[in-house]
Amino acid sequence: MARGSDAPTMAPLAGDRARRMTRAWMDLSKLSPANFAMIMATGILSIGLYQRGLVLLGRALLGLNVLAWVVLWILTILRLMCYTRHFVEDLVDHLRGPGFFTAVAATAVLGCQLILLAAEFHYAMLLWAFSIVLWVSLTYTIFTAFTIKEDKPTLDKGITGGWLLAVVATQSLAVLSALVATRFAQPWKLGLNFFALSMWLWGGMLYIWMMSLIFYRYMFFNFAPSDLAPAYWINMGAMAISTLAGSLLIANAPDAPFLNSLLPFLKGFTVFYWATGTWWIPMLLVLAAWRYVYKRFPLRYDPLYWGAVFPLGMYAVSTQEMSRVLGLRFLDWLAPLFLGIAAVAWTAAFVGLLRRLLRCLRAERAPL
Repeated sequence: MARGSDAPTMAPLAGDRARRMTRAWMDLSKLSPANFAMIMATGILSIGLYQRGLVLLGRALLGLNVLAWVVLWILTILRLMCYTRHFVEDLVDHLRGPGFFTAVAATAVLGCQLILLAAEFHYAMLLWAFSIVLWVSLTYTIFTAFTIKEDKPTLDKGITGGWLLAVVATQSLAVLSALVATRFAQPWKLGLNFFALSMWLWGGMLYIWMMSLIFYRYMFFNFAPSDLAPAYWINMGAMAISTLAGSLLIANAPDAPFLNSLLPFLKGFTVFYWATGTWWIPMLLVLAAWRYVYKRFPLRYDPLYWGAVFPLGMYAVSTQEMSRVLGLRFLDWLAPLFLGIAAVAWTAAFVGLLRRLLRCLRAERAPL
């Protein structure tokens, strides 16, 4: 009799637990494609710390980045297999689609880490090849879909600073290609430097196209605090990584005659990119104060915040490299300053990530 009375009680409990597990699994359908920005931010911070002499800390972040890269790719592949419709909908969405470019930049930044911190050239070459395949696939899939889709948003609803992740992805390939070129003999060295130059130039042109639209959206459409996503820091980050790519091309000029003939152009545009990125910093700080202080917008963890950490670290590394190749030593104080700010921002974002994971774990283990 006791068993019979227990059965109806246990069945709903088992059903509730099953539904909770199903909901936890369904969260994979909402996995943000911009999560790879964590690897971008961790990677550039790792490189910056390593270059400042903090070797152990830089290599520890390299280990964390390798783990995060593997985990995120596993989750992404699972999402593609189990939630194909959600994946494709994100891919062709004007707001979420550009977030996929973080996968390209993250892969290329990890390749740079392996070369600079671990001298793992063969693994870096595999990531270089993989990032090229990703870049080609995503560039022509996303922008073709945006072009031919019939239901398109208006400019103020369809474009954000996140679109500039396409520029970051392109310039990340230029950076990795320039680093890879130093490990090859001629004529491969020449070809890789030409590829790096081509990507650098294309990334610059893409920035001009997109930034014109973003600036127009800033100036002539209503702007709410919710519109100012952290991805707007990519306005500066895209110029910072362009500066780094230009600096590496300048450093490679002695091994590539065509780069040597373009040296005044390379130097001029590298400073142009750096100056543009520098201009954005006070503007973005003022807008952040307007959003969080004046408008009291809530500050909660979001994967997009990694897109704000990455530009800070990239500005530090690119400024250091530019000052080295151009002899602008009066700028040397900027690199450690922004690297310290990037480290603080990375720590805050990482703590926010851990707190979110702990909340999810507690919710799953909560008694029914």
